[in-house]
Amino acid sequence: MRFVFPLIVVLLFTACAQKAVKPVLIAMSVPTFSYEEASVAECLSLLAVGDMMFGGTATPTLNEFGYDYPFEKTASLLGGADIAVGNLETALTYRGEPFEKKYTFRNPPEKVAAALTKAGFDLVSLANNHSMDYGVEGLEDTLSALQAVGLPAVGAGMNEGEARLPKIIENKNQKIGFLAYSLTFPEEFWAKKDRPGTAFAHANHVKADVGALKEEVDHVVVQFHWGREGTTELRDYQIALGRASIDAGASLVLGHHPHILQAIEQYKGGVIYYSLGNFAFGSFSNRVQAGGVASVELCPEGVSRYALKLVDVNNFRVRFRPEPILGDKLGSVYNELKSISALRDTSLELVGGEIVVGSARRHVLTSGIGGSNE
Repeated sequence: MRFVFPLIVVLLFTACAQKAVKPVLIAMSVPTFSYEEASVAECLSLLAVGDMMFGGTATPTLNEFGYDYPFEKTASLLGGADIAVGNLETALTYRGEPFEKKYTFRNPPEKVAAALTKAGFDLVSLANNHSMDYGVEGLEDTLSALQAVGLPAVGAGMNEGEARLPKIIENKNQKIGFLAYSLTFPEEFWAKKDRPGTAFAHANHVKADVGALKEEVDHVVVQFHWGREGTTELRDYQIALGRASIDAGASLVLGHHPHILQAIEQYKGGVIYYSLGNFAFGSFSNRVQAGGVASVELCPEGVSRYALKLVDVNNFRVRFRPEPILGDKLGSVYNELKSISALRDTSLELVGGEIVVGSARRHVLTSGIGGSNE
């Protein structure tokens, strides 16, 4: 694989109350990985990580070693993907006043934005309970910092319509569409018609947005910030919204917020990763042990592989620098995840250091997205 600088195409939709309208094409010169010889559509690799925050108790370490430090042991993994995405759970700003709540996060905009692009990220979600920690000014600065380095963001904006706008990345002659929503408090962070904030996951909005986007792309990826922190128990709405997204046309649903891994569900023609847990997150907690990196192979005919790679994210051990999990610990995390995923009628298999969902290549050329399991 050669490192080249092709044109990433990002499409923006104008969202309305029930459906999106015809997209406007915007071309962005953003670094990405691609095969120079690719002339027809071929399979591409997508990696997705969970929560990222580059401050808090990590601040002294990052001031000493720099903001590239958190990615030193995962750079080859992220950089080897055609598309890498994650949840940026912080404001990138020096301005604004903190919202009155227990935890508020802000990180240096120029340092974090540069580190994310250098690490290989191609898109981040801002649909979470911290992107508005420093108000409208903080969100404006976050969007500006990401735009300055050519890193698309999804899930937040200056009003509800902007927050619901999808982004589409074109790579290897496929179009992959991204949407992101938050179902976490405070409610004041949810965008309204005339109020900046994050996209709230109203079921009718999600279904309309996914359906409209699917008409324009090969695959739709939906991210949700949802659930309860620190538990593997799912809330009913997670199951309902995850399945509704796939019924509407999504190939992949990615969840975060609980900070730990939750079940994986194979549903009809897609897969729901209910929580990927933490990735690079600036806090200490022994509740947080393993994070997940969703590894998906997207093909023109369907999805050929859904898998999960595991990383150690316990900062007492890794000091804010996630690293791949190997050996006996890999097996113990796999066994727990296999057990809770079985409750969702989904089988997992440990193959070559990663967890494969179902049969490794059962998803291509079957019934298609939203088809029957039968």
